[in-house]
Amino acid sequence: MAKNVLGTLLIPCSIHPVTGFMRDGCCGFHPEDLGRHTVCAEMTDEFLAYSKAQGNDLSTPLPDYDFPGLQAGDRWCLCAGRWLQASEAGYAPPVVLESCDESCLEVVSLADLMYHALR
Repeated sequence: MAKNVLGTLLIPCSIHPVTGFMRDGCCGFHPEDLGRHTVCAEMTDEFLAYSKAQGNDLSTPLPDYDFPGLQAGDRWCLCAGRWLQASEAGYAPPVVLESCDESCLEVVSLADLMYHALR
C-alpha cells in the first residue's frame, strides 16, 4: 500500500476532477511517470496564472484529452518539481499532506510541504 508524507496510508486527492498519473484520483508514484505527479495541491488563481506563464496551462479545458481545465479550489496531482519551482517563486498552492505520496520527499522537503499544508 502506498504511503503519504506523514507515513500513513495515501488517500485520494480528487475524483472531481479525476487526477493522478493513472487517473485514479491518487498522487501515487508510478515508474512510468517521469514528471512525478506526487504532490496533491489545491489550486489557487495565483498558482494557475503562474503555471500558465511557465508554459503549463492547467486552466484551459482540453476536451480531446478529457481534461476539464482547473479552477481555484480544485485539487490536482502536481509534479513535485513544478510545485517546488512555484514554492521558490512564491506561488506554491496549498497541499493535502495525506494525499502527497512519500516519494515526493526526494524532491521537496517535508518542512516545505507542512508550511504550505491546508489548514
